[in-house]
Amino acid sequence: MKKILIGTYILITIGIVFCIANSGIFSSENSKAIAAGEKVYAKNCLACHGETGKGEGAKDGTAINNQHFLSSVSDQDLYNYVKYGREGTSMPSYETRLSDKDLKNLVTFMREWQTEELDLKASASILGDPERGKEQYKLYCLSCHGENGAGKIKMGTVLSSPQYLKYTNDKQIWIGTAYGREETRMGPSLKGQEGARQLTEQDISDITAYIRSLEKK
Repeated sequence: MKKILIGTYILITIGIVFCIANSGIFSSENSKAIAAGEKVYAKNCLACHGETGKGEGAKDGTAINNQHFLSSVSDQDLYNYVKYGREGTSMPSYETRLSDKDLKNLVTFMREWQTEELDLKASASILGDPERGKEQYKLYCLSCHGENGAGKIKMGTVLSSPQYLKYTNDKQIWIGTAYGREETRMGPSLKGQEGARQLTEQDISDITAYIRSLEKK
């Protein structure tokens, strides 16, 4: 008898959870977070990153609304990028400016820009030679990203920022270099992609190693 009652209780509980999940409550909460995040974005981010997030703001903000970028970062990455900012750039830290809830709502809003999940694969081995990577960097990256990854306004992001290097892993650096970001100056570099640069996987691993070495400079 007890087993029957326990089984019935479990079935009822599952039914309640299922009904709640399909009742629109979760969807409603997400919609509220998106709306709240949009307000945070309009107040704090729009001037630099633009109304659509494609870097068309009056000030020097990078394009963050593109599928390559959004497919290579997690919600936690986005959260960290905003919270801690980028030293050496016009991107300030919002750690003391925005509450944890504001930051999470902003991330929810930004994630809404993602319309597809691209399968961006990195090389099986990202181990590279930073010295060779430096030479490759000078040939293919310096014109936009500047000497030692210092960046150039409206051309290339700052790669030597301590926060960028702390909160961006080698795989993400490799993918960003290999596939670029659509609708930006950053075209693909990996051989076989439709880009002016046709670099091998090892070339990109070497460049990644060089960018990582900037952490020590």
